[in-house]
This record gives sequence, C-alpha cells and structure tokens, in this order.
Amino acid sequence: MRIPRRLSRQSGRHALVDGIPYRMPVDSRNSSAIVAAFPINAEKAKKLLPGNELHPVRVFGKGVLLLTVVDYQSTDISRYVEYITAIACTRGPKPAPGLLPFLFRRFFGFGTYVYDMPVSTEISVKGGKGIWGTPKVQANLDFHVTEDTITSQYDLDGMLAMRVEMRRPDSVWLPVNLSASAYSQFRGMLMKAYSYVGGRAGFSVLNRQACRLYIGDHPRVRRLKELEIGARPFFTAFLPDASGVLDDHIECWFLSHDEPPSTHPEGLESVVNLGLSQEWLDPPTAPYRERPRFGNDHYPRVEEAAAYVSSRGSASGERHSGHDLGRCAGRGKRETEIRQARGRGRQRGAYYRAGCLCVGVVGVVPT
Repeated sequence: MRIPRRLSRQSGRHALVDGIPYRMPVDSRNSSAIVAAFPINAEKAKKLLPGNELHPVRVFGKGVLLLTVVDYQSTDISRYVEYITAIACTRGPKPAPGLLPFLFRRFFGFGTYVYDMPVSTEISVKGGKGIWGTPKVQANLDFHVTEDTITSQYDLDGMLAMRVEMRRPDSVWLPVNLSASAYSQFRGMLMKAYSYVGGRAGFSVLNRQACRLYIGDHPRVRRLKELEIGARPFFTAFLPDASGVLDDHIECWFLSHDEPPSTHPEGLESVVNLGLSQEWLDPPTAPYRERPRFGNDHYPRVEEAAAYVSSRGSASGERHSGHDLGRCAGRGKRETEIRQARGRGRQRGAYYRAGCLCVGVVGVVPT
C-alpha cells in the first residue's frame, strides 16, 4: 500500500486532536470490508449533491451508488463498524465526460460524496465529524461473516435504516492498492479527505445474486429510495484482511447557493459536547421484509396466466384445464425471460465492461 512521503516521515509520532490521541499515521489493520456499486438515476442523484461544483459520474447514463461497510479491528480508537453510503462524483465547473474520470481521477476531481456514515462508537463520531467533516452518527450496527455470506445491518432510533447481504466469493485474489477521495459537507463547507487502502479482494461483476440491499423508512436514508437503485450491482467486493491509512491533510471550500441560505448548516455544536466513549449501542434488531431472490420477481403471477387463458377460452368458446393453465403460466414465464433478455442484452454488456473498468482501474492501479 502506497502512502504519501509526508505520512511516511510522520510515522511513529504522536498527535492529540480534540482530546483524541493518535499515533501517526492514522491507520487501521486487520479490517474486513465489503463494497457494492449499484446503478442509480443520475439526475436524481444530482439533487443530493451540495453546492454547484459536484457532479454525478455517469456510467452509460447511470449514476453510481457506492456502499462500503468496514469492520475495523485495530485502530487508535479501538474496534468499530463504519457504514458508508456515497455517490460517485467529480468536482469542477461542469460534469466530466463519460468514463474519463476513472482514468484521469485527479484532473477531474474524481471521488465520492458521502451521504451517510453511521458508526458504532461516540469517539468515532467526535473524530470523524469534528476533524474530517464526515456525516457520522452513532447507530446500532453489526457485521457478520460466515462461510457463505457477509451481512451488515444499520438501525437508528429503533428503525431499520439499511441492510446488506452479500454472497461470499469463492476466492480472494485481486490485489488492491488504491487511493480514495471522499467529499462531505459540514459547517457550510465542502470537505475533502483522502485515504489509502491495501489488501486482496474477491469480487463479482454484474451478478444479480451476489448482493441484496434493503433500505428502511428512517428519515435519514429515505431519500435514497428516490434514486431508483438497480438490483444488479456493477460490482461487489469482499476484502477479508485490509489495511488503511486516513490522511490527516484535508481540503475545504465554502458551499455557495443561488440565494442566501435560510437555515443554519450543522456545525461544531453537534460534536463539541461529545465524549470519548468506545462503547457500542445494542445490536440492530429492527425487522426487515424478506424479498424474493433477484431475478425471480418479474415472473407473471398464476392469476395473470389464468386471466389470459380465460380470455382466450371466451373468445374461442373452448374450456381449458388446469394443465392448460400451468402450461400457459410456463409459456408466459419463458416469453417474459426472452423479452427481457433481448431488451437488456446490450445494456448488460455495456455495464459489464463498465464494472470491469471500475474494478480494474480503481482497484488495482496505484495512484
């Protein structure tokens, strides 16, 4: 994992910021993480970006929603879980063309806008929001890894906010050596933080069965439902043993508006009285509605098939048996599959190439 020379020179030194002790550089070790990138409506995603300088990245017309959940095992502030929901974006006077931001990331200010970032502990909220300006809140979180799946749930105020279920990949082989830029808003300013990640990942591209995402009704995440999140992720990845470094250098700019703001943005009053507790809240227990497996929710219902057969029988004066109903339902199922395969074939091919580009460029090439 490559980090800037300045951070290497600071290695082993100590810092005390807002009462939180750090050993430089600010790093994490032995962490497990999952990442999923979903297609979303780019125009609706733009409405969630602050100011007039952030623009959603478009992959064949679709925006990208990135969900990252990290189970930090070893940090300066002990163990905690971090649940990051972000929108891939660029920063500049106008949107970047096509897929160029993936190739020329610095030139186009490529990064992610962090929409929400709940964490397990109070000290993580105090440091993350007060120093780096990230939208952290203490919430009920968990992170479970089994032989077959990785699951994580996020509850807030007794309500389900989000839940992700990911199929564990068969192998973990892809070298990951990347730098990432994250934008967020705090105190009326646009903040930009940098991080560096290394490890190995197992991944899948455009696999509808690889990941399921549930979004609850809590007001903090309710607007995410407006993004028309696609069921087929661009890619998913699992890093069972990752290391990371969070740069202590940050950038910020004033957020401007067309008219004078009528409400005060969240400021230091939200963190100044926070303590240094490393205690977790209770595990999440909010129920969630089980959905059918991806790919099976578009089949015609038996009642629809029966209505179709009834209409055909009425027109011809014939009567049909239960066997005919079942045969019609099967035929309707096959016809639906064929229509969808023809209509989405080209789009899937384009998304597959985009997913490979995202994994290849963002996950392997060091910057």
